[in-house]
Amino acid sequence: MRERCHKRCTGAKATAVLVLALLAAGVAEAETNDTWNANAIKVDVVGLHSNDGEVHCALYSSADGFPDGFAKAAKTTTVKIANEQAVCEFAPVNPGDYAISVFQDENSNGKLDRNFVGMPKEGVGASNDAKGSFGPPKFVDARFSYKGGTQELTIHMQYLMAPL
Repeated sequence: MRERCHKRCTGAKATAVLVLALLAAGVAEAETNDTWNANAIKVDVVGLHSNDGEVHCALYSSADGFPDGFAKAAKTTTVKIANEQAVCEFAPVNPGDYAISVFQDENSNGKLDRNFVGMPKEGVGASNDAKGSFGPPKFVDARFSYKGGTQELTIHMQYLMAPL
């Protein structure tokens, strides 16, 4: 009798633990998806010259470090290129003012290559398609307000130097 109860009780406990684990996983996934859907910025990067390398994307909450101080960015991501375009996604993101910078790392060396005077040799871009005048774009020109929810932006890649 004791043996039957032991098997039955152990089986019931195992089933209860399994059900709780599955419920917890479902709740965690739902919370993640709700957060993602509720607070996300999606950036379509278009106009790339090739599918070589990857695109590095950075989301800045202030002018500090913008546009190429990725270590000071609020969020960063690196994405693959397909059909000469890329999609960067940032989530979760709190409402506020932000600016985004991107560059195509064509040789996959993890950095923006520059010529001897400091001009980018690889494609670059910023939110609002902001362009610099004798230098990189300013945060104020690339800044946009994010009020929450899902926001989509398009950045057109700019190549400042003709390929050799």
